[in-house]
Amino acid sequence: AFRNWSQFEGRSNTATWLYTIAVRTCKRLKHQRSGEPRHLQSLSELLPSPHDDIPDFPHTGEGSLDEIVRQEAQDAVHGAIAKLPSHFRLALVLKDIVEFSTAEVAQILGLKEATVKTRVHRARLLLRKELSQQLPKRKAPPPDHARRVCLDLLYTKQEALDRGAAFPLAEGELCSRCRALFTTLDLARDACREIRQDTLPDLLKDILLKEFGSPS
Repeated sequence: AFRNWSQFEGRSNTATWLYTIAVRTCKRLKHQRSGEPRHLQSLSELLPSPHDDIPDFPHTGEGSLDEIVRQEAQDAVHGAIAKLPSHFRLALVLKDIVEFSTAEVAQILGLKEATVKTRVHRARLLLRKELSQQLPKRKAPPPDHARRVCLDLLYTKQEALDRGAAFPLAEGELCSRCRALFTTLDLARDACREIRQDTLPDLLKDILLKEFGSPS
């Protein structure tokens, strides 16, 4: 990066430029990975069934229990990130932990923005699924909406997460299943933010090493 500093023209964020150099350098050092999952779960496999139990979250006001849930969520997300397929993992780390924009992640990875979105959205659902398995469950009625409506709401939720914006619908307008799904997505997002605050330098170093391999 220092050798190429004179080539930086100032059209992009300096951090983005440095990360791009880091990723490209690591890719040149990348060894053939072994043990990468050959089967990537479909969207249907990542979403709960209409008949599944849903996470049972504490009621508002139970602060201590809420804090326990959040700590457990952070622990679960730490482990789940390590299990993500490599191309999902790096996109998620850059977007939701380092907090680059979708355009910046696309620039760093040399991908189209639509591809970055797909990878980040899928990674979030994988984290949500892992997190959901760690939470207590309760019975819930069938969805109030058709499956297509639920998927459209999920897409809107993911877009809101991409922008760092609030979801445009009030909780009362969602069925209990959509609320539970979105709450686990929010817990995973909050856990990623905590990782950024607490352990970003070491975590990012570890993930890059796992992603691309150490130089030999």
